[in-house]
Amino acid sequence: MFVLRAQCRLSDASGEIPLRGLAGASAIQWLGGAAPAEVWGKVERAGMTVIRLPDAAGTARFLAAGGTAPALPQMSIDHWRWLEVRSGVARIEQATMEKFVPQMLNYELIGGVDFRKGCYPGQEIVARSQYRGAIKRRSLLFQTAGQAVAGTEVFHSDDPGQPAGEVANAAPQPTGMVPGTLALIEIKLTALRGGTLHVGTRDGPQLHPVALPYALPVEAVEPG
Repeated sequence: MFVLRAQCRLSDASGEIPLRGLAGASAIQWLGGAAPAEVWGKVERAGMTVIRLPDAAGTARFLAAGGTAPALPQMSIDHWRWLEVRSGVARIEQATMEKFVPQMLNYELIGGVDFRKGCYPGQEIVARSQYRGAIKRRSLLFQTAGQAVAGTEVFHSDDPGQPAGEVANAAPQPTGMVPGTLALIEIKLTALRGGTLHVGTRDGPQLHPVALPYALPVEAVEPG
């Protein structure tokens, strides 16, 4: 009865509409009263569209599309990536395309899925996971002294024969913090009940949990 798809053509407009990240007190000061107060709020400022992102580690973050770059102190790309990971909001990368359903990345907890809105291809699987209590995997933050990149498998010390999860996003720890990597990892909930988790192999760098900036449902934080 309804057309779910329409023919379209995509093109790379990054040369015409540059995308920049703004973060910290200097960004707040530059935006002034125009800073969006709500997460995902949008305003127009100095010829650019500014969108408020979830804060990370107490740092305000924004995306700015178009316009001229403001004269603000520059942040390294690694620090920006670390803030992205620390926010707990997963970003799909080339290595993780078509590997997760929304609940595995906690999307329904952060407004990424709305169950009161219409239909879309694949909604049956997503709705079944939501309403039948079949969510057996979640994304959690971990820190490791070693390295990790998106798409790397994670193994449990008691079950080395099959992966217990996969790295969704990762970034090196900023200067001045404990050396290593911060990673947002999609993980089996059963793998959180004892033993240890390791990157790449059973004997790989050990993972240590880090608190998410938002609450998880009880089934994800309490052994059952």
